[in-house]
Amino acid sequence: MPILGVVAAQNYPRTFNVEYLVVAGGAGGSARLAGGGGAGGLKTSTQSITKGVALAVTVGAGGAAGASTSSQPGPGGNGNPSSITGTGWTTVSCTGGGRGGTYQNEDGQNGGSGGGGAGNTNMPKGLGIAGQGNDGGDGSVNSAGGGGGGAGAVGQGGSVRAYQYGGNGGDGLASSITGTSTYYAGGGGGCGGPNSDVPIAGAGGLGGGGNGGGPGVQNGTVNLGGGGGGSRDDNTTAGAGGSGVVILKYLTADGTITIGAGLTGSTATSGSYKVTTITAGTGNVSWA
Repeated sequence: MPILGVVAAQNYPRTFNVEYLVVAGGAGGSARLAGGGGAGGLKTSTQSITKGVALAVTVGAGGAAGASTSSQPGPGGNGNPSSITGTGWTTVSCTGGGRGGTYQNEDGQNGGSGGGGAGNTNMPKGLGIAGQGNDGGDGSVNSAGGGGGGAGAVGQGGSVRAYQYGGNGGDGLASSITGTSTYYAGGGGGCGGPNSDVPIAGAGGLGGGGNGGGPGVQNGTVNLGGGGGGSRDDNTTAGAGGSGVVILKYLTADGTITIGAGLTGSTATSGSYKVTTITAGTGNVSWA
């Protein structure tokens, strides 16, 4: 005859812990005496989930690169949000990075991390969101753009020394959720001022931030949520923002994950854990 206490325990829905890293898409840098793009917002922690319950996952795309003409600056695009939602799961949502500012046109935009200010002190930097990222750096009155903010540090301001130095992008944060320490969500570098060259444009922050230009401007790194670098001249294109990522870590013994339609991802083993990395799309995941 079955023991009632044992039957009840067997039928009770089982829960287990899932560690997560959520990174939104980084912003594009802007073009023409411009600031670097802010990194996508970043959150990481652990929650419990009931086996068989689906989680809805979205991975944000990076923002578009700004493109200037001979007469008009070109603002970049803000990054797109990433999120995890589900029944019994406290929603985790990260805001895309804010685009960099452009000279006499656009302020740096607010975001998960803020965009760098344009090379003009009248054009403000963008602000980051506490718990996700940091502010961008100020632009210089002498036309050097500020760096975009990163998850771990503010963007540096443009400065004047022997030449006009673009601000470096703020560094991101390191995570070992995959088993290897990796930086995510670095800000894009600001452009150098007139008569400057590649070495004095701002460097991208650790975690996929793209270098600013003159020539040599870079995109933010895909699936790190880095901001794109800002470009200096007319008729140039800045760096695009890097797409975000969602990473889930759980004990192998807790079941097998299914990655649903609409998502691109893969699962690897790290010791006694499985690590599922979702690199694009919107859809559901669940464990059996």
